[in-house]
Amino acid sequence: MRSDLSFKPFITKEEISSLPVNSFSGDLHFIDSFEKFLAVIHELKNESAFGFDTETRPAFKKGKQYDVSLLQLSVREKAYLFRLNKIGLPNELAEILASKDIKKIGVAIHDDILSLRKLNNFEPEGFIDLQQYVKSFGIEDNGLKKLAANILGFKISKRQQTSNWEADVLTPAQIEYAATDAWVCYEIFKKLEN
Repeated sequence: MRSDLSFKPFITKEEISSLPVNSFSGDLHFIDSFEKFLAVIHELKNESAFGFDTETRPAFKKGKQYDVSLLQLSVREKAYLFRLNKIGLPNELAEILASKDIKKIGVAIHDDILSLRKLNNFEPEGFIDLQQYVKSFGIEDNGLKKLAANILGFKISKRQQTSNWEADVLTPAQIEYAATDAWVCYEIFKKLEN
C-alpha cells in the first residue's frame, strides 16, 4: 500500500475549524418499519462496500446500557438508516453484515459489532476499521472528525452524538448527522483506495 504525503500525521483543532462544513446530501432511506425494510433490502445486496456506523441512546447513569438504536449504511449517493429499536436486526440485514464480499467501513467498529450481535448473532465479515487502515498512510489522528478534515478537506458536525436515538421521532439534525457519519466513512475509504 502506498504512502501519501498529502495527508498529515496530525491535524490541529485550528486547522479543522478553518475548513468548510459538509454533510450527506444524497438520497436518504429512513427505515422504521418492516415494509420499508423489504422495499430496500434488495438494493443493498448489490453493493460492494458501505460506510458503516451505529447510534445508541447514551446512558448517563452508571451501569445503565441501551441496545443499539440505529444502523447506518451509506454509499456515495444513498444512505440507509435502519431504526433497529423499531424493526430489530432482520436476518437479511445480518447476512449483509456477515458477508465477506461486501465491505463495511467504519471508525472504532468493535463495540458497534458487539452491540449488533446482541440483536442477531451473525458472524461479522468484511469489516474495515479506518482507525487501523489509515496507519499505512502515516495518519496518526484517527477519529472520524479528524479523518474527514485530513483526507476529505472538510469538517463534520458531531453535535448530535449524545442525543436520544430512541426518541419516537428523530429530528432532521439527528438524521443528517447519522447519514453523514456513515457517508464520510465511505468517502474516506474510496479516496484512500484510489
